[in-house]
Amino acid sequence: MILVNTDFISGKEIETIQIVKGAIIQSKHMGKDIMASFKTIVGGELKGYSDMMNEARAKATKRMVEEATSLGADGVINIRYASAAVMQGAAEVMAYGTAVKFK
Repeated sequence: MILVNTDFISGKEIETIQIVKGAIIQSKHMGKDIMASFKTIVGGELKGYSDMMNEARAKATKRMVEEATSLGADGVINIRYASAAVMQGAAEVMAYGTAVKFK
């Protein structure tokens, strides 16, 4: 499966199938959330939250690819990510794009 954030795949003639997406709502362990709140006092990267968002993006991408695969797609173009805070310590991440088949 080829994944790109452009509206084409170099050297390939493509046929559009449909929009595909993957989403997840991810949270951090309460203990890590408390430690992160202390970190905001002195500043710096909140590594636990960075890790949480990276993991959430990977899971959302995997779910998007699974949907594209179920449609018989060869790739997904125009991939985008969106995120929103659902509550303190939890975020929704969505990956979406256009599933395509090679001609």
